[in-house]
Amino acid sequence: MSTGFQATRDGVTVQLDAGEVSILRSLVSQVLGLVEPGTTGDDPLERALGIGSASPPADPVLARLFPSAYAEDEEAAQEFRRYTEATLRDGKRADATTLLETAAPGRLALTAEQGQAWLRAINDVRLALGVRLEITEEVHEEISSMSEDDPRYPAFVTYDWLTYLQDTLVRALW
Repeated sequence: MSTGFQATRDGVTVQLDAGEVSILRSLVSQVLGLVEPGTTGDDPLERALGIGSASPPADPVLARLFPSAYAEDEEAAQEFRRYTEATLRDGKRADATTLLETAAPGRLALTAEQGQAWLRAINDVRLALGVRLEITEEVHEEISSMSEDDPRYPAFVTYDWLTYLQDTLVRALW
C-alpha cells in the first residue's frame, strides 16, 4: 500500500502498486466520462465560444462537481454557469488526463504542476464517490464499525484511501 506523497525539490513522489494505479485509473476514467462536454445552446456563436447551458445538472454528482455559484440568486447562478461551465469541464478533463497519462506502478515522480492536476483529479473522484456513497462527516466511524462483509465496505475503504492520498499530496505540495 502507498505510503503517500513526499515532497521533492522539483515536485512530489509517490510509490503506487499496480492495484492502486488500476483503482485510480478506473475511478478517474469514470469521472472523465461524466464531465464530457456539456450541452451548448442552438446558437452557432454560443457553440463556437463554448457557452453552455444555464440549467444546473440533474445528476447529483455533476451538481456537486459544478455547484451553483449563487445559491440565493437563481438568475445570477444561471448566467454564471452559462459562461463558466464549459471552461470548468475543460479543466477537469485536463486534470483527469494528466493523472491518466502519468499514473504507473512503482515510484512515480511528478512535477509540482502535475501534482496540482492530480490533486484536483483526486478531489473530483472523492466528490463523486462521496455523493454516490452519501458520505457524511462520520465516515471514519462508519468504516470502523462496518463489517468487511458489507457490500459497501470496498467503496468506503477506497474513499478513505483517496482521502489519505489527497491529504499527503496537499502536505507534500505545501
